[in-house]
Amino acid sequence: MNETLRKCTDALMAACLAVMALAVFVNVVLRYGFGSGIAASEELSRLLFVWMVFVGATAAYPRGEHMAFTSLLLPLRSKPRALQAMTVLIRLSVITACVLLAWGAWQQVVVGMDSHSVVLGYPMALLPLPALLCAVAIALMALWQLIRGEALDLGHEVDVE
Repeated sequence: MNETLRKCTDALMAACLAVMALAVFVNVVLRYGFGSGIAASEELSRLLFVWMVFVGATAAYPRGEHMAFTSLLLPLRSKPRALQAMTVLIRLSVITACVLLAWGAWQQVVVGMDSHSVVLGYPMALLPLPALLCAVAIALMALWQLIRGEALDLGHEVDVE
């Protein structure tokens, strides 16, 4: 299931990027080549970019690909209790940050339901919606890791230059 989810998120991000690139390319050619453009391409590109970023952030969390300061935790390797306490603190911090992000995003979704984009006419709630979904998903993953008592992945020290 995890591999299937990874493939789906990768495909979704690739589709967003492909449509964005095509829309911008066509719009540039039309503007500079023919003096006119497609107004909808800018709105579409902005919407797809927001969705791509938050789908990517959600997909990166279980892979351990978010920025990590594991070098600060490496001295705690020899102190399992301190490392376990720091792991709990980090997971609780992630959950807290996600709750705050979700609360703010929810407020923006509610405000956006009453307004629509100028050109395409989609509800403006579609812009903050991926932030809400991302925050909920990451908070649930962090909560699950906290409940299961999963250790932090400290294997990133090889990435430090």
